[in-house]
Amino acid sequence: MPVSSVPVPDVSIILPCAGSGTRFGAPYAKELHCLAPGVTVLDRSLETVVELVRSGLTVRVVVVFGTHKLDTVKYLARYAGTFQLVFVYQDDSAEPGLDGAIRSALPMTRGPVALVLPDIVVSDVGSLHAALRHTEVAGWAVVATEEPDPAVLRQMGALTVVDGSGDVLVKAAAEKPADPAGFDALWGMVAVAEEEAHRLPDVVVKDADSPLAGAVAVMVDRIVNYNTAEG
Repeated sequence: MPVSSVPVPDVSIILPCAGSGTRFGAPYAKELHCLAPGVTVLDRSLETVVELVRSGLTVRVVVVFGTHKLDTVKYLARYAGTFQLVFVYQDDSAEPGLDGAIRSALPMTRGPVALVLPDIVVSDVGSLHAALRHTEVAGWAVVATEEPDPAVLRQMGALTVVDGSGDVLVKAAAEKPADPAGFDALWGMVAVAEEEAHRLPDVVVKDADSPLAGAVAVMVDRIVNYNTAEG
């Protein structure tokens, strides 16, 4: 009996779900917070990824989890027929933080890679597909929104964006900057070409030399961070 082969994915998504969510303050994982009957934050955050599948792409989702997130692992079973699901355990003692989660997932990725956070929801479901197309030329792209509030920028991936020749470009980027002066936008998702994906952890390291300078920014109306129970 022939063994069926798994197709090589057109794009890989890193979905880090190993965080403790202490700021959320609920007895369940923040990504499982219900927004509507049968719809969680996680479902909304994955809408852009589902759109990739609808466009005809084969998508691998690499889920990074910890033992405290088995409910999230179980919930993701509903997507087993939609994505190639790969689960990677993150040992915080060896590789802590979001950058460690990304490093844990990278060996399982193929093709261009996108970082999708399970508690971030963007307003345009086609924005991730647009960002991935830009990586073919620019190498890096982000889905971003304008943000004038310094308090918000201190808690997010902050950007300075400028108009380029037909595109909006990232002039500067910093992860949760102590001084957000000069930043005017924030990113919700990051996409990178396969050959540059090894630098993806640096995007989320505070005070690191961000590789996002020069990236194309796909601007959307709204990005919601569900890091608190109020959303």
